[in-house]
Amino acid sequence: MRYVNELREGEMVSEIYLCKSKQSLKTKAGKTYYSLMLQDRTGILDGKIWDLSSGIDHFEEMNYIKVEGQVTQFQGVNQLNIRRVRVAMEGEYAPADYMPCTDKDVSKMYQDLLSMIGKVENAYLKKLLQMFFAEDEDFIKKFKNHSAAKKVHHGFIGGLLEHTLSVTQLCEFYSMQYPVLNKDLLLTAAMFHDIGKVKELSAFPENDYTDEGQLLGHIIIGTMMLDEKIRQIPNFPKALENELKHCILAHHGEYEYGSPKKPAIVEALALNMADNTDAKMQTFKELLQSDKENEVWLGFQRLFDSNMRKTTV
Repeated sequence: MRYVNELREGEMVSEIYLCKSKQSLKTKAGKTYYSLMLQDRTGILDGKIWDLSSGIDHFEEMNYIKVEGQVTQFQGVNQLNIRRVRVAMEGEYAPADYMPCTDKDVSKMYQDLLSMIGKVENAYLKKLLQMFFAEDEDFIKKFKNHSAAKKVHHGFIGGLLEHTLSVTQLCEFYSMQYPVLNKDLLLTAAMFHDIGKVKELSAFPENDYTDEGQLLGHIIIGTMMLDEKIRQIPNFPKALENELKHCILAHHGEYEYGSPKKPAIVEALALNMADNTDAKMQTFKELLQSDKENEVWLGFQRLFDSNMRKTTV
């Protein structure tokens, strides 16, 4: 298979991709054309069908389609000029080739996350963690396979687990480095901080925002999920409940980043920094992995508000 990240300008392509999106648009001259977003596990490819006459069979979004065409470039980005297309038949493709996945062992990561629960001494927090990560089979299945984002960082199968574990491990280090932190509260908040994403985003291959995600967002959804379980634990301390919920509500740090609250306790501040660190480091990692031209300068990146450069070592 010719993966998206292997394609080069001028090459002829005859391959199967997942049609992530399909739009019917018009040129300035009023001629109808299709604009597609094609996907495999290595990335996204912009596709254009300028001539809708012969060789273009009917297909819909989320179909696996066999396309034939030539790779061109538009504004420095690869684009596939498609001349023929048909829906792929079952057996012609393996779905795993089209879903971006973590390069880490999911089972190992989950066991590492469960070991973090063992480090939490507070009985109420430990019980709450176990209710999600040890007892709720439906949640566990979704959590292991979910992405952490639609496009930005950890936007792949297992991404939510990978990100959560990384943030939790950073928070464990913070708690050792800064004894002022309540370790039990911080580790618990780290493991819970993005659980709302199992409802904010749909599963692959869609990996798109749900109605609930669009209307509420994962921060509010996650807080509501915690509230439901906390109600089932007798005598859960109200102050502890409020502090845990505050950490979730404040973990994006700033109002402009979608945070309903700004950090007011030191554990919320630490969680925000750990979350921000892992998100940005993963984004830069993915940027470096996506560069196949051995360029030193990688271009302007909006997340960092800077033109990014490789380290020369």
